[in-house]
Amino acid sequence: MIRIDDPEDPRIAAFRDIRERDLTGRQGLFVAEGEVVVRVLASAASRCPARALLLAENRAEAMADVADGIDAPTYVAPQAVLDRIAGFPLHRGILALGEKPRSPGVDDLLAGAGEAAAVVVACGIGNHDNIGGLFRNAAAFGAHAVLLDDRCCDPFYRKAVRVSVGAVLRTPFAVGGSAEAIVERLLARRFEILALTPGASETLAGYRREGPVAIVLGSEGPGLPAEVIARCRAVGVPMHGGFDSLNVAATSAIALHHLTSPLLSGQGRAAD
Repeated sequence: MIRIDDPEDPRIAAFRDIRERDLTGRQGLFVAEGEVVVRVLASAASRCPARALLLAENRAEAMADVADGIDAPTYVAPQAVLDRIAGFPLHRGILALGEKPRSPGVDDLLAGAGEAAAVVVACGIGNHDNIGGLFRNAAAFGAHAVLLDDRCCDPFYRKAVRVSVGAVLRTPFAVGGSAEAIVERLLARRFEILALTPGASETLAGYRREGPVAIVLGSEGPGLPAEVIARCRAVGVPMHGGFDSLNVAATSAIALHHLTSPLLSGQGRAAD
């Protein structure tokens, strides 16, 4: 482990002022924060190589196994120095630098989808908490992939990675242009596509899948464009008390549970 006493040390430049640099990117790199997420990054399940680790002194012993298991330098700094590097008090005391994986095309990602595949399609979702939640749910319920249209935010934004509990680092995904283009590619591969919308007359609970299926989710407020819904099978989740919709991440969890629970029977509860 390499000790760092100067927050201006050039060896840790990529970690400096991480809030501001989240907005401008790191030339194909990203920052992972917290023990759970960093352990996912260092695990065999990760699609992203770890490039460096930066730890507070009081976390170094607990993370020694991770440091030993990655082919990358590990830097250790006093808490006060770490806070100055990050640009804010970093109570978790654990940061890692990872490299984004090569993003496959939508067709490449769908080529391996079988009859049991469930795919999540995100349309115009710009909230990093919601993107992180979508990836977490996709991983938890065994979705084949997440497809993002070109209006979605970057899932490797630090907060999205943190909210996903590292699922962004292990879940196959692709950015596929417009939502309409993604829908057409799915239809060409004989997916049934469900558009989750409050205006649907058919309920999600009444739907029974018969092959590969995709769920399309829009941003809260605007929802899905009418032209996207028109190319899909519209389904909804009935609401009480005047509410017309749920948070998009919560909706994805309900939909994925409904679509994958028959496949999970005998394998333990989805929450385990």
